[in-house]
Amino acid sequence: MAFTGKVALVTGGGSGMGQTAARMLAEQGAKVAIFDVNEAGMAETAEGLPNVTAYAVDISDTDAVHAAVARVESELGPIDRVANAAAIMPFGKLLEQDPKVQLKLMAINYGGLVNIATATLPGMVARGQGDFISFSSMSGIIPGLLMGGYCATKGAVQMYTEILYHENRDSGVRFCCVCPPPVATPLWKQAKDTVVPKLTDASEAIAPAEVIEDVERCLDSGKFLSFPGKQTRMGYIMRRLFPNYLWNYSHKAEGF
Repeated sequence: MAFTGKVALVTGGGSGMGQTAARMLAEQGAKVAIFDVNEAGMAETAEGLPNVTAYAVDISDTDAVHAAVARVESELGPIDRVANAAAIMPFGKLLEQDPKVQLKLMAINYGGLVNIATATLPGMVARGQGDFISFSSMSGIIPGLLMGGYCATKGAVQMYTEILYHENRDSGVRFCCVCPPPVATPLWKQAKDTVVPKLTDASEAIAPAEVIEDVERCLDSGKFLSFPGKQTRMGYIMRRLFPNYLWNYSHKAEGF
């Protein structure tokens, strides 16, 4: 594992990617703070791991996030790694999906990243070390029919993190923006409970541990973008070189 620090903060720590990341870090001996609104899920994450501390935090609430980060550093020590995994994933056609749902997507998936970054990164930059991991998605690279709200948030996550990295690339902080395909987590089930594009539904969901392993390789090698799973890197290249081909393929699959 690439992490050599003592204190990690994982958002969305009550399930899915956040739960996997938090437990893996704790099992390696790190003190791990987890943020989530899912208190039952956080209790499950912390089970058997006394070095996991749960904080009930709404990631979209700027003041609450900044206060909670200050509390973590007071109770556990300076934060050496941040993994911002908190997200929601309802799908739907843009003109049919409730606009309040679309705005909630942006508030949590993108706004949560802004809140976490501004609360944690200044300290890491001042200390000249740390890891900052953002969870984007292949959906932030390849836009898709029936998932516009989610794609927009993950595109924003990727762009924000890329600029953040370049503005602080000589700071000593390592940055990784991970862009996975569908992952077998409750978040993916949340999407499937709404509507799933045929192209996405045809993809086999990968295991959370596979995503974490690629993030560690990304950090070890100094790469900014992480592409876990098969064909993700090829998808990134296809989007850049043949965007119309991908759109035509998507329209043909969905039938409109």
